[in-house]
Amino acid sequence: MIQSQSDQHLDGPCKLLNDGVIAYPTEGVWGLGCLPTSEIAVLRILTLKQRAQEQGLILIAGEIAHFDDYLDGLSNHKMAELRQAWPAPVTFLVPDNGFCPDWIKGAHSTVALRVSAHPVVQSLSNLVNGPIVSTSANRSGCAPAKSAAEIREVFGEDIDFIVPGELGGAEGASEIRDLMSGQVIRQGAVQ
Repeated sequence: MIQSQSDQHLDGPCKLLNDGVIAYPTEGVWGLGCLPTSEIAVLRILTLKQRAQEQGLILIAGEIAHFDDYLDGLSNHKMAELRQAWPAPVTFLVPDNGFCPDWIKGAHSTVALRVSAHPVVQSLSNLVNGPIVSTSANRSGCAPAKSAAEIREVFGEDIDFIVPGELGGAEGASEIRDLMSGQVIRQGAVQ
């Protein structure tokens, strides 16, 4: 069956809602994603990446409101800091307020959050009305995929859907900063 372009864009969110794992373009690399509430899908991603659950995963959204439950309890000063920084390819480690599931935060007392200006990320996040998991599309220790063709080569049929789109203008993975200390944990190419 031939699908229209708009129908194809709905396949990604439909897969997400059914414990699916998708691949999608972000600012600098292709990502693997699922709903953070789906432990089944998160465990599939960890298996695909050969990544330990203790390492934790990043959540990405199209707008800061999608993180309201994760940000509840932050001071007005820290909320203002996030609003000033986002959207951008900058991930903040935010103190876990008890809302984040262990299969997302891993062995950490923080949760990694990013608001993206990438149109595909914004569209996916808006369609599911919340954040999605965002981890680079690669096996642990290997370079992240830079194209849909590379994703097919590495993961084959193990991905439920590859969302059409192009990478943004960033070079590589997002910067990671600790919100409370301001320390840069991973240097990134901020646009």
